[in-house]
Amino acid sequence: MPDIAFNKRANFDYEISQKFEAGIELLGFEVKAAKSGRMNIAGSYAVIRDNQAWLLNADIPPYQPGNTPADYDSKRSRRLLLKNAEIKYLTGKSQEKGLTILPLRVYLRKGLVKLELGIGRSRKKQDKREVIRSREIQREISRHL
Repeated sequence: MPDIAFNKRANFDYEISQKFEAGIELLGFEVKAAKSGRMNIAGSYAVIRDNQAWLLNADIPPYQPGNTPADYDSKRSRRLLLKNAEIKYLTGKSQEKGLTILPLRVYLRKGLVKLELGIGRSRKKQDKREVIRSREIQREISRHL
């Protein structure tokens, strides 16, 4: 499954404990733009409101700017398609202190645009330094081999 968009900062800034797959409710021209790779999920997050999951701050610029509606907002809130049991679970987790629901990647599955959500706890500065150190050690090992 090729990635359409990937959130690089999510794995660095957060310690991901669980992952979920969700569909995204998109308009027709947004689907074309997403399939062509014109989607950005950096800085976006998910919230649970009124027993529904919403993706906030994800940017999908128009596929053909001349053919899009005049009142189109590329950073509008988009509904996420999840099962009721998953929404209830995510509601409980999002109310815990320090846990955030964030998108990790967007990909195609059987022609449909899917989103991988992760439940993450924010890393402290020291933890981020340890991640950087371990990456550098792995690079050195791979260079010598």
